[in-house]
Amino acid sequence: MNDLHRQGSHGEIETWHGRATNRVQWVLALAGAGCIALGILLAVDSAWSSSSGDAPLIMSVVGCIAAGLLILFGTLAFVHVSLKVDSDHLEIRCGHIGLPRRRIPLDEVVRADFVSQLTPRHWGGWGYRWRPEKGTAVIVRRGEGVVLVLGDGHIFTVTVDDAETAVAVIRDRLRPPRPTGTPV
Repeated sequence: MNDLHRQGSHGEIETWHGRATNRVQWVLALAGAGCIALGILLAVDSAWSSSSGDAPLIMSVVGCIAAGLLILFGTLAFVHVSLKVDSDHLEIRCGHIGLPRRRIPLDEVVRADFVSQLTPRHWGGWGYRWRPEKGTAVIVRRGEGVVLVLGDGHIFTVTVDDAETAVAVIRDRLRPPRPTGTPV
């Protein structure tokens, strides 16, 4: 779902909102919930013999619950990503609580490019990724996305529906580079 907010009589876009969703992540979240349920079941209704001690039971319960929480929260954080472009910044928020979050001032963006096919395979999976040769990315699904080249040479990539419109809005807001030697 993408959303354009307009202002004034000139029809200038004030804010652009876009997002990308990966429904497969919900299956992984259910697996995490299952691990938590197994840990609770082991703690409540354990058939472990007292001759082996409590250590194996405690380790199993803690292991199941810890693995379940890691899977559950790790996947829910990347079920979707939202991108907001306003007059001064770009903001990327992940998951339902918006974390991790990254805010990039448009003054730092040198170039914005549309990419028609991003895949998690090229980035090593879903989520918030970093690769030395490619930069940083938020990848929640296969498909189109936005690639930003920042003034410090870093590259930031994000998957988002209607990435072409996002790139057009970002490019409209980029300030032309100042010629060398021009006072600020």
